Amino acid sequence: MDSKVAKHGITNSEILPQHTDVVRPDNEEGVDHPTSKRDPTIVDEKAADAVQQLSGLSDDTGLQDSESDGLETEQDRLDLQHHLFLLTLRGKLHLAPIENMQLHNVMDIATGTGIWATDFASAFPSANVLGTDLSPIQPEYVPPNCHFEIDDAEDEWSFSYKFDYIHGRMLASCFKSHVAVFQSAFNALRPNGWLEIQDIAIPSRCIDDSMFGTAFERWIDLIKEGCAALGRDFGRVPQYKQYLQEIGFVDVVEKQLSWPIGTWAKTQRMKMLGAWCKENVLSGLQGWTMAVLTRGLGMMPAEVELLLMEVRNDINSNALHAYAPIPLQRGGVYG
Repeated sequence: MDSKVAKHGITNSEILPQHTDVVRPDNEEGVDHPTSKRDPTIVDEKAADAVQQLSGLSDDTGLQDSESDGLETEQDRLDLQHHLFLLTLRGKLHLAPIENMQLHNVMDIATGTGIWATDFASAFPSANVLGTDLSPIQPEYVPPNCHFEIDDAEDEWSFSYKFDYIHGRMLASCFKSHVAVFQSAFNALRPNGWLEIQDIAIPSRCIDDSMFGTAFERWIDLIKEGCAALGRDFGRVPQYKQYLQEIGFVDVVEKQLSWPIGTWAKTQRMKMLGAWCKENVLSGLQGWTMAVLTRGLGMMPAEVELLLMEVRNDINSNALHAYAPIPLQRGGVYG
């Protein structure tokens, strides 16, 4: 195997011929899950237009940040990312087997804009849904069974009640110790309760050698180095399943999906997911990068901006056949 391929942890089975879809997220269990109000029928009807619109958002500018092309804030990007998850899961808000459970209390860790929590509260009107986050950016008007609290999930959990289901999404960069947070979730769940984690495995991977020698590859290496300097380990996501098992969760299941970065993939569905993923990445680059590289590695802001311009060019070229692994884990507590 090429040493460069091995460097990024890619096996021969992942280097697929002629842009074949890396993982096709279309074989979910045959269960009718309650869905977001943004149901999969509506999602699919909009998919073709989304491919055309999103794939062209950044092609001409060479510059992309969270204030351009209608995505004016990080909150907008987080809501876009929520829609990307809905597209990936065909409108489903969860994969844990909770359809037949009587849900009393549900928590969304690191809820961000609160969009998952509000959608879940609408889908399960009898459940009390709590979203927690360090930032008070959630909406004021939400379903009556949904509320938000400013809380640090790494602090000791002191809730006066137990939860039936705890959800966490995109937690890779949130915590210094994911094990401690998952342990707190385990302790806070009722018997027969579930924890579900939906995250992105970093670094991105590539189906061929199109990443090697690019600014995108250099960006990945610098982000890893900068995060390590700041005490944040992005490489923990592939270990989540092991963490859950060691803590004592039962029936732990991991489902591997993926997002192409761009519209290079073979099928229309993966092109559509890739278009949304590309916009999510381009919109988040500035926020993900500047603090990490300036504070962690001491780079000058102008140097970082030059790097990001080159990274955007790599992504917009559509010659970069990279993808983001999206592992979804769930684990239960004995009844």
